[in-house]
Amino acid sequence: MPTTFDLFGTLVAAERSDTPAEAVADALADRGVPVPDDWTVAYREPHEPVPEGAEQPLPDHVAAALASRGVDADGELVREATLAAFDRPVAVRDGARKAVVAAREHGSVGVLSNCSVPGLAERALERAGLDVDAVVTSVGCGWRKPDPRAFAAVADALDAEPESLVHVGDDPSTDGGVEAVGGRAVLLAETPLRELPELLEGRACR
Repeated sequence: MPTTFDLFGTLVAAERSDTPAEAVADALADRGVPVPDDWTVAYREPHEPVPEGAEQPLPDHVAAALASRGVDADGELVREATLAAFDRPVAVRDGARKAVVAAREHGSVGVLSNCSVPGLAERALERAGLDVDAVVTSVGCGWRKPDPRAFAAVADALDAEPESLVHVGDDPSTDGGVEAVGGRAVLLAETPLRELPELLEGRACR
């Protein structure tokens, strides 16, 4: 019985910048990338069409915003700056470690996270000291929860069928999307992490 977890807001709590455009600008400047005077405006503007349900990598958006103001930045520097801008300390949420351990007793364990910054989810898990079998992000697979293709991607990473997934998360509108592929959603508003071991044990005994 494979179990997948949402990451931010479910397994970990992370600091969030109130001014992401400024955080990115500072990280770009630290790497010698010229920041346009109207950067906040450029950052907020859409620069490329994004299909419904798809994820646009934030470094691509940042590069497009810079290009819209005549700045041709090195792609690797943009990727480094974008990760640095959002790589903040995380705290493991109450019950998360026991929930992951309990899930592993019943099968493979994965993380499925809506995250547009490459490497950020992996860095957060490393900081938190949480070990899972597979990490699938929207920026990695190209699709954001609740799109069924996101759940199909994490199921594939766990060598499982989408309908076999038990997905644990805090957001009904995104994490609840697993039900569209036949899986089961466990929402924290109804089942706190500390109660997950008992729920999984009961499901395994059916």
